[in-house]
Amino acid sequence: MTHFASRLVRTIKRPLVLTGLVLLPLGWGAVDAFAKDHAFLINASPSLPNWAFWLDKHARIERGSLIFFEPPASRLVEAHFGKGAQLFGKRVLGVPGDVVSHRGQEVFINGRKIAARLDETRLGIALHKGPEGPIPDGCFYTGTSHPRGLDSRYAEIGFVCRGQILGSGRAIL
Repeated sequence: MTHFASRLVRTIKRPLVLTGLVLLPLGWGAVDAFAKDHAFLINASPSLPNWAFWLDKHARIERGSLIFFEPPASRLVEAHFGKGAQLFGKRVLGVPGDVVSHRGQEVFINGRKIAARLDETRLGIALHKGPEGPIPDGCFYTGTSHPRGLDSRYAEIGFVCRGQILGSGRAIL
């Protein structure tokens, strides 16, 4: 290194280090605030076509949104997904005020067919008809295009309400 370069490095080294020490906490605060409202999720089930999602905990939820939520604890969920808290990712098919109805194995929202129900899971556990009638305020009807998806078609999941929802996601991979 030349004498000039060596002198220049010594001259600017201290201000650069001090600037970095001042800016680091400011940057860390912004990253920390962002992390409190966002998360990166991996999907391990075949019910959604993507496997990586970006979650926004405060995004507005509307018809078509992809939401991540904690399903009700049940023997069925434990048998299929294991013990402990599980996150489900499903599309919002029905919003508060929409009317859900069943005719045989078919499920309708506002008179439009959205899915068909199964009688049992792949493990042979009985499935029960999900909720019917108006979707209550603060709740949503969820589903996926996967024929064996465990979603609001079944009483074991039912309407998904605000207290269960972690946030709305966006597929990234």
